[in-house]
Amino acid sequence: MFVPSILLKQLYTHGSLTKTEKGISFALKNRLKDATLKELKWISLDGEKVATHKITLQTSKDSHISVEELHKNKGMPFSLRQTITVHVALDQAVSPEKRKLGICFSASPFGKLKFEVEDNITEATKRGGHIPRDDLDDYGSAMIHARQAYFESATGNKLNHVAKYSIDPNELKGNIEHFIGVAQVPIGIAGPLTIHGEHAKGDFVVPLATTEGTLVASYNRGMKLLNMSGGVTATVVDDAMQRAPVFIFENARGARDFVAWVKQNMDKIREEAEATSSIAKLTYVDHFLSNKFAFLRFNYKTGDAAGQNMVGRATFAACGWILDNYEGIKNFYLESNFATDKKASQINIMRTRGKRVTAEATIKREHLLQVMRVDPKQIDYHGRVAGVGSFLSGVNNTGLHSPNGITAMFIATGQDVANVSESSAAMMYSELTDEGDLYVSITIPSLIVATYGGGTGIGTQRECLELIDCYGKGKVHKLAEIVASVVLAGEISLASAISSSDWVSSHEQYGRNR
Repeated sequence: MFVPSILLKQLYTHGSLTKTEKGISFALKNRLKDATLKELKWISLDGEKVATHKITLQTSKDSHISVEELHKNKGMPFSLRQTITVHVALDQAVSPEKRKLGICFSASPFGKLKFEVEDNITEATKRGGHIPRDDLDDYGSAMIHARQAYFESATGNKLNHVAKYSIDPNELKGNIEHFIGVAQVPIGIAGPLTIHGEHAKGDFVVPLATTEGTLVASYNRGMKLLNMSGGVTATVVDDAMQRAPVFIFENARGARDFVAWVKQNMDKIREEAEATSSIAKLTYVDHFLSNKFAFLRFNYKTGDAAGQNMVGRATFAACGWILDNYEGIKNFYLESNFATDKKASQINIMRTRGKRVTAEATIKREHLLQVMRVDPKQIDYHGRVAGVGSFLSGVNNTGLHSPNGITAMFIATGQDVANVSESSAAMMYSELTDEGDLYVSITIPSLIVATYGGGTGIGTQRECLELIDCYGKGKVHKLAEIVASVVLAGEISLASAISSSDWVSSHEQYGRNR
């Protein structure tokens, strides 16, 4: 299996070359896929190969294996995200000067791999700052207690609540570093909400994590109103996740010719990208030329994962193949800020990032009057006035407060909360029907959600996903439809409160205005 050189070098943990009592050590971390380390062929320092009897591999705090034992056992597992510390019995001095470190080994399913990196030798005591950590067992109780004690000593305060948790810290690898405990956010429930989706079908009681008074009550009121008029119709209309590298050339002509070459080699680029994952599917690549820069925007389907890391890895592999096969590239960056990760942007509104989903409903006039004490004409008129305010402010949302419901659901269900920045974009639309009822619709063009991977499998987050039957594979479009439907309930509830002047009085009754 071909591994681009730029990707292969990522196996080495930069900054890990350290002086030890018996020589030097450095860390290798599997950032490719589950593998079996078959044979360590050689290690070199500044071009000089090291005798294999001077090399030891450490796979855990108390587990060491020599190269001879490795070969005798015909290999050992090297799982994804696992770290192996390589100890080399060479007496070397600490120095700020860069040293050339080479390694050659064979691993299944990759075959023979070799690379060379540059790093300087540091003192072990200077690695990682002052926060206690252990590369081989950073989630064990001893290391967690050491960090808790360090934090209490540094701040002069006791961890009375943070240090109390019910989850297994060992399950948090890949989710958090320097773990000391948890932040507890209150969770309330709203609903049930009747949803007529292609994936979410039925009545759903929704968990909302928040400390904002009136939020759960407001969404619950909106759900009640929508149910009285038959519920919400929700539809996922698009699905994409991006990574946007930039390639730099001598001049604009070089960038233009490169884009033409990329188009001609799309099949191979797709093959290299998709080889990194059984899930990621490269659907298309946009190109944008400016000055002497070629911006490529890789678009993927990522299954039930949010997929930012997945597509980053896939695009990195594809770009590695490009760099190895195209001459004339002066510089390259994996992310050009054009995917607008964790940022709201116009391109995501137009082109989709995550799930593009619409929720819509027609609300009977009598139900609005009964529950909200407001006439459809009042909401419709207020919506048109607010549209002018949206235009003047340049906001990315013509609705009222979709991030409220999205954030509350994200915290409850283990989503990456920073993705609210993209997911906050929304297009709200309403119209009066011939019968005097109110049709309302909201489209969220860049809703980034997951039902598998990331933080979705942790303790309370998994429980909340299971509460709405959205945990695991094959459930992400269902979750997207539920989130959009919840957002619509919040929009009609707040719009009614503002239009009927109940907004402030509700906060006085349920919130912390008093």
